Amino acid sequence: MDINDLLQKRGETVEAMNKMLDTAEKEGRDLTSDEQGQFDAMHEDQAKFKKQADNKLQVANLQRDVGVLNSAPYKAPVGSDVKSALETDDYKQAFNNVMRVGKSVADPSVLNALQVGTDSEGGYIVPTEFETQLVEALQDINELRNYVTVIPVGSDRNVPIESSLGTATWTAEEAAYTESDAAFGQVTLTPYKLGTIIKVSEELLSDAFFDVEGYLARNFGKRFGLAEETAFVNGSGSGQPTGITDGSSLGVTAAGAAAITADEMIDLYHSVARPYRANGTWIAADATVKLIRKLKDGDSQYMWQPGLQAGQPDMILGRPFLTSAGAEAATTGLKSVLFGDLSYYTVADRQGTVVQRLNELYAANGQVGFRGYKRMDGELTLSAAVKHLIQA
Repeated sequence: MDINDLLQKRGETVEAMNKMLDTAEKEGRDLTSDEQGQFDAMHEDQAKFKKQADNKLQVANLQRDVGVLNSAPYKAPVGSDVKSALETDDYKQAFNNVMRVGKSVADPSVLNALQVGTDSEGGYIVPTEFETQLVEALQDINELRNYVTVIPVGSDRNVPIESSLGTATWTAEEAAYTESDAAFGQVTLTPYKLGTIIKVSEELLSDAFFDVEGYLARNFGKRFGLAEETAFVNGSGSGQPTGITDGSSLGVTAAGAAAITADEMIDLYHSVARPYRANGTWIAADATVKLIRKLKDGDSQYMWQPGLQAGQPDMILGRPFLTSAGAEAATTGLKSVLFGDLSYYTVADRQGTVVQRLNELYAANGQVGFRGYKRMDGELTLSAAVKHLIQA
């Protein structure tokens, strides 16, 4: 199906869901167990249609903009001399050769070309084109990367924050000015290591048409993306980034331990100061989304509005709504809904992604391992920018 067909099917599915809810409401009852099962299935279908449409749009945009992507690739934040070297065809070809056959049988000139990207732990920093593919895969899996602030760093990074504003006062002619200083602080971002191992059969690696770089970039991207999203939303800060949930401030305490009302969503929206609210984004778990989808405003209109164009997010009160597996459930005492300006969540990406070929570890099974890792940290630099709703 093309993008329009997928969006049409999503719209039809959402309309059927709304009719089911309206019927139960008119009859003064909750959904029956059978109806709830149908509702949940349709909820999964509409999300699937949207994801497929967004993916098709992304591919179409990449095909259209491939010239732009090639002329302005993602650059790994390492030294300037290394940065240019990672962009050369020689480095890319050398990296591909060693990933395919191993350095023990590689030509000496290949190993010489790779020295510029040698990591202290025995791996190689990936070529720029590989990093570009990896970032695209990360953004596809972890939508938060499209909303937060990402900065490349070479070491620990201190991020200055303005913790309170100064004030201006009306002053009479020739009267002394009232002094009022803004208060500043800082957040230190210390990159943590995120790593994984991918196993590939020897037969695939010996196939000349097998795209080693593309395969590794897609798989590392998916694994890193899932882990990143969970940490960005609900990370503990111990050995991993500190999540938005932990850094946010209280907006609303729900009356129910496992329920949310339309008024509480509106109160959460307005608990965020206007400068941050204007750029606000909602975050909740999928199970919580199903609760929110049933809410109506004072005009009996559903608060949740589905995005019916490819690339368009779902909306609540005119602001984007992201579903995250990392968000807490709508359960007693948990922070189930987040809302605010996610650009105040800062992610520090340390150096380029490093890949090491493991020749012997999985040899008994006819496989070659690839160990990949990257280092990063993340933290909400201004708690007032994002508020949470906590269940009773």
